[in-house]
Amino acid sequence: MLLKSIHWLVFGVMQLDPGDRFAQAFHFFLYDSIKIFFLLFVMIAVIGFLRTYLPHDKVARWLTKRGGWGNVFAATFGAVTPFCSCSSIPLFLGFLKAGIPLGVTFSFLITSPLINEYLVVLMLGFFGWKITLLYVASGMLIGIVSGMVLGRMRLERFLVPDMVEGEAVPEAQVHHHFKSRLLFGIDEATQIIRKIWIWIFVGVGVGALIHNYVPEEAVQSVLHRAGAFSVPIATLIGVPLYGSCSAVIPIAVALFQKGIPLGTALAFLMGIAALSVPEAIMLRRAMRIPLIATFFGITTLAIIFTGYAFNALQPLLNR
Repeated sequence: MLLKSIHWLVFGVMQLDPGDRFAQAFHFFLYDSIKIFFLLFVMIAVIGFLRTYLPHDKVARWLTKRGGWGNVFAATFGAVTPFCSCSSIPLFLGFLKAGIPLGVTFSFLITSPLINEYLVVLMLGFFGWKITLLYVASGMLIGIVSGMVLGRMRLERFLVPDMVEGEAVPEAQVHHHFKSRLLFGIDEATQIIRKIWIWIFVGVGVGALIHNYVPEEAVQSVLHRAGAFSVPIATLIGVPLYGSCSAVIPIAVALFQKGIPLGTALAFLMGIAALSVPEAIMLRRAMRIPLIATFFGITTLAIIFTGYAFNALQPLLNR
């Protein structure tokens, strides 16, 4: 419904040319901005409402005591949420405000865009069940291991305090009345939107330009010439780009069909899905640059390692 409404507004009411790149970028900007603002408000309000039922300190201690299990649960939850890298941020911020350990929240933030229902369905159609199953397993592993590594680095000092620390609320107001719990969630979502709205617009704007102005042929040309370095180059090319899985998977398939190794094509897909410039811009409101750089660096290294592993296993997967 939203997509059709935006399409009608841009190409019907405003009468922009559907074949024009600027019109396509503008359409992308409107759609993703509205979608992300809606998800941001609804998901943070829901998280805020639900966390009035749970003492967040106890939840955080419970997850911490179980060490890697917290990362496993967060990664699993991320795998069943149908979000892109930018749309995952509302839940990520809600988890931080709820006191969930940073490494655990990163496991969710990494896995959520890497694995989701429609990505799995598309991959089954294009790549078959063997590659899809291995992709899902590797995506889970990337999220769990990267989150555990980031958690052990004790990087909480690089979080922006006003984005992750909730104000104290009287016990009776939060924990005994449905209306007060609902209002608490709505107020929390409103406060967060007020703090990061400009970052969302900037991030989606950059993503719209990259999505519509970077030609697929240029990527293919670079990767064909990269040789043994194709995996890290594909990952590094993918990281600055931004797009939905439904748009990225056909590109990965085209790369694979034109002779690019499987792991290289999937590393390109993972780089776009898990990391993006718009995501970094939005996260900047909640994190300082050293934390964003560390998060991107560790996740990028994990994707590169996975790409080389897929390339090594390609003969077996093609049988």
